[in-house]
Amino acid sequence: MASPKSHVLISFFLSTLVVTAVTSETTCLNFQSIISFGDSITDTGNLIALSTPNQLPESAFPPYGETFFHHPTGRFCDGRLIIDFIAEFLGLPYVPPFYGSKNGNFEKGVNFAVGGATALESSFLEKRGIHCPNKNISLGVQLKSFKESLPLICGSPSDCRDMIGNALILIGEIGGNDYNFPFFDHTNIEEVQELVPLVISTISSAVTELVDMGGRTFLVPGNFPLGCSVIYLTLYQTSNKQAYDPETGCLTWLNKFSEYHNDQLRAELIRLRKLYPHVNIIYGDYYNALLRLIQEPSKFGLMNNPLPVCCGLEGPYNFTIGVKCGLNEVECCNDPSKYVNWDGIHMTEAAYKWIAEGLLRGPYAVPYFDWSCLSSEIKDKESLDI
Repeated sequence: MASPKSHVLISFFLSTLVVTAVTSETTCLNFQSIISFGDSITDTGNLIALSTPNQLPESAFPPYGETFFHHPTGRFCDGRLIIDFIAEFLGLPYVPPFYGSKNGNFEKGVNFAVGGATALESSFLEKRGIHCPNKNISLGVQLKSFKESLPLICGSPSDCRDMIGNALILIGEIGGNDYNFPFFDHTNIEEVQELVPLVISTISSAVTELVDMGGRTFLVPGNFPLGCSVIYLTLYQTSNKQAYDPETGCLTWLNKFSEYHNDQLRAELIRLRKLYPHVNIIYGDYYNALLRLIQEPSKFGLMNNPLPVCCGLEGPYNFTIGVKCGLNEVECCNDPSKYVNWDGIHMTEAAYKWIAEGLLRGPYAVPYFDWSCLSSEIKDKESLDI
C-alpha cells in the first residue's frame, strides 16, 4: 500500500483533474427530490421495516432518535443524518424509507438505503467466507427495488425520466460493510484489499445504470476513516504506539486502507465524468469532512477528546464489543452535541451536521455544488440548523 505522503499527492492530483475536467460542465440544478441508496449511514427506517418484530435492530429503541425526533425512527444516530441535513437545505421533506411504506408519498424523494447493506451481493461475499448478517439488501437489490417501484413513484416512462433527471441521487456511502464484515473477523488486510476494485466497479455500474435512466446529478461519497471508528480502535487495540496517528489517536493502517478505497473511487468517478460530460458526478469527501472534527474538535464545539462514544459502556472509548447502544444497561451521555462518535460505529447528529455543511458549502464536495440558481433564502443560509 502506498505511503501517507504518496496518498496526499495522489489525492491532490485527482482533485486537480476533477476540477479541470468537470468545472465547465457543472451547472446548477434546482432539485425536486432526493433518491438515495446506501447503508446505515443513510438508512431512515428501511432496516426496521425489513426486520421481524423479535429481531429489530438497535435503531428501533431509545436513545436512538432522542436529540431531534425524540423517538427512534430507524436512523442509526441520536438525531438527523447527512441526508436529512441535505433535504433541509434544499427545502425538501425528510426522505422516507421505501421498504414498509410502498404506498407512501415519494414525490419529493425515496430512500432505499438499508443498515448493514453491502455494495457486493451477500452470496458473493459468503462464498469468500465473509458472513453478512443481513441478506438481500445489497446495492444491486436496492437498485432493483427502485426500478420495480417506478410505476408507483412516477407513472409514465417520460415522467419517470424527468423525475430521475431532476433528483439529487445519493449513492452511498456504500462499500463500508464489504470491508467491515471481514475486518471484524480479523481477516488479513491483503484479502480485504482484493475487494476494493470489485466494490468500486459495483458503485460505478449503479451510477451508469441510473445515468441511462435519466440521472443527471450524483453525490457519491467515499468511506470514512475506519481507523477512527471506535469499534476498530477496540478490536485492534495495541500497545504499539507507532500503530496510531499521534495527532488523532486513530489507527494509521486502517485509515490508509480507507484512503486506498477513496483514491480508487475518485479515479473511477473521473473516468465516468469523461464518459458522461453532461452529467454532474460529485465526490463526497466523507473521509476528510470527518477527520477535521477529530483533528480540531474544539473548533466545532466538540469535546477535546473526540474518540469516546456517547452511547456505550466501559473500556477506554466507553465501548464494549457485543454490548450495543439501545440495551437497558448501556448509558447515554448527557450532551450528544459535544460528541463525534455515537455508538461505536455511527456518528452523532452533531458530527453529521458538520459533515453535511462541508459537503453543501465546500470544500468536501468535488466539484463544489453550484447553488447559483437556488433561492436567496437557501444561498444566504449561514449554517445548517442544529
